[in-house]
Amino acid sequence: MLIWFSFFLSLGLILIIARHHLWLGLIAGAIALGLLNLDLHILLKTVLITLTDPEILLLALAVGIIPIIGGILQESGLLNDLVNNLQMKRKVFLGFSPALMGLLPLPGGALLSAPMLRKAGDDIQGDSYAAINVWFRHILIMIYPLGSLLPCSRMAQMDLYRILLYLIPAFAVFFLLGYIFLLHRISGNMPVPRQVNYRKLLIPLLIIFCAPVVHVILVKFGCKDEISLLCGITLALVFASVAGRINLPNFFRITRMMKPWKFFLIIIGIFLFLNIFAASNIAVEISRAIFSPYFLIIFLAAFLGFASGRIQLPISILLPLFLGKYNHTALTPAVFALMFSSVYIGYMLSPVHPCVSISVEYFQSSFKNFGKKLLLPGALSLMLLYLASLIFLHDLFRG
Repeated sequence: MLIWFSFFLSLGLILIIARHHLWLGLIAGAIALGLLNLDLHILLKTVLITLTDPEILLLALAVGIIPIIGGILQESGLLNDLVNNLQMKRKVFLGFSPALMGLLPLPGGALLSAPMLRKAGDDIQGDSYAAINVWFRHILIMIYPLGSLLPCSRMAQMDLYRILLYLIPAFAVFFLLGYIFLLHRISGNMPVPRQVNYRKLLIPLLIIFCAPVVHVILVKFGCKDEISLLCGITLALVFASVAGRINLPNFFRITRMMKPWKFFLIIIGIFLFLNIFAASNIAVEISRAIFSPYFLIIFLAAFLGFASGRIQLPISILLPLFLGKYNHTALTPAVFALMFSSVYIGYMLSPVHPCVSISVEYFQSSFKNFGKKLLLPGALSLMLLYLASLIFLHDLFRG
């Protein structure tokens, strides 16, 4: 009982304190979870490991640089150049821009799509922008073979592309719900010039794609992932500064305006929470509970996605639970696709999901208002997944 109380208490602290300082809420929630579940020396060791982990620090530093790039794109007019040369309707632009950024293997990439969305107009509220940025940024990741789906399919020892076939219907439903609840009422076209200036279109795109391309190339040549990422983002920062003709005083002004330290601390807080969660007995307590297969596949999966703000971690917990109750033949591509989709919905709404945290912070929204925007499409998604599990998995779990 204490484990469950401490876990919900930590989430409550995150939500309450995050109204003012998101990074502080994450750290406070993590420490509260640790104090109620871990011996003091284990908690201190976990905190020390997190704060001295080079991979976490490099990731936090890289994510801290991203808003500076976004600020330079805005202040220099490069972002205006990109937007002004994209000829499309506003609702298409709002869905396309974050989806495009979402395909880039770049942590904290929500900070690149966020300033792009702002160009759609001031008549759209920050809460709506944050919800659109999160929902559509991840919509293509769900069926992207080289994203989270790849390691998760390997955990389940299943063929990636067979799973993908079962994920496509869920993807279509999620896309439709996002359009209905977030984009349907938005009208008008993006402002466009009489003639497209391809130079002004391509330079911002090259800056945006520079980081992930360098990241992937360096990793292919054996460079460590976080170092490759930091190199790619640093190069993008230099490229943006040169292309935007940003001098040193303006660079420091933009840095102060974008407050990169807040995003650095958000990443530290997220990993502190995840590491303390992993060191506690919460996962063990969950595994001792008895659930119906439908509850495990749908609702527990969504809960773990929400609780961890990750996809791979919940899947790594759910698979042993499922296989411990049922034989391996019960883990079909349909079962796994429903489990993965449910984790995905929880993950998109999680306060410890970096893109959620970053979007809420950037658009000066709140988790409460953000949640209101995505509560209905998220709840409908889960209910449709539950109905699908009852219809298509009934014979599998009968008796």
